[in-house]
Amino acid sequence: MFATFMVNTWLVATIVAVIAGLVGFFVVVRGASFAAHALPLGTFPGAAAASLLGVNPLAGLVVAAAAGVVGISWLGRRGRHEVATALCLVMLLGLGALFLSMTTEYSQAVYALLFGEVLGVSDSDLVSVAIISAACMLLIALLFRPLLLGSVSAELLEAQRVSSRHVEFAFLAILALATAMVLPVVGALLVFSLMVGPACAARSLSSRPGPAVFLSVVFSLLTVWAAIALSYVSDWPVGFFVGTIGALLYSLGWAWRRPRKQRPAVHAAVR
Repeated sequence: MFATFMVNTWLVATIVAVIAGLVGFFVVVRGASFAAHALPLGTFPGAAAASLLGVNPLAGLVVAAAAGVVGISWLGRRGRHEVATALCLVMLLGLGALFLSMTTEYSQAVYALLFGEVLGVSDSDLVSVAIISAACMLLIALLFRPLLLGSVSAELLEAQRVSSRHVEFAFLAILALATAMVLPVVGALLVFSLMVGPACAARSLSSRPGPAVFLSVVFSLLTVWAAIALSYVSDWPVGFFVGTIGALLYSLGWAWRRPRKQRPAVHAAVR
């Protein structure tokens, strides 16, 4: 489990978990779960096109994620945000089907992108992930207050002379970068679980932004580390364990928070 060939696996998984925990907090507080689900699936055709052209799949993921962000932002100005997200998702998935039909040598790569393949991470891949994660962390640090304020009320954000549209675009850009980085590890179908499950559990335990972000990162790290260890022992996909642990964390957070929500109502009824 801790052999030499696994060193890059643990490193890239740790980086991915930290970014997923940070971005996942804002996904939860901003109610952007659908975008967090749609963007990973929308980046899939980028990897398919990159494989078809013989270039690094990560580059294709970033390009497709950027296209998804631009499409969602542009269409969202002219209609409902969730409708714009759905339209972009459908269009990108259609492109992915087209690219896949042009090659017969993509089956293993398709499986890896859908369900994750964290083993065999090269040094160049590790460097790329580290650069993208540093960009994500820098953007989050610079935009932490506007992102948090915008999740409460767009009017409050505009009152601070900050454009809510620009903040929304920046959030989608951060989400897209995080998606492109996380997808090769846990797969397009389960990026959603890593970003939402730990963050929801953290929000259930703390309503304060600082502790909630910290707990979200900790839960995300524990999820990925446990998933790698269990996958190594059982030879089952990492994505399966990530999805299962993410759902378990969400359930435990809900079970923890529910009695505390009921107590004020009970006290009010007694009075």
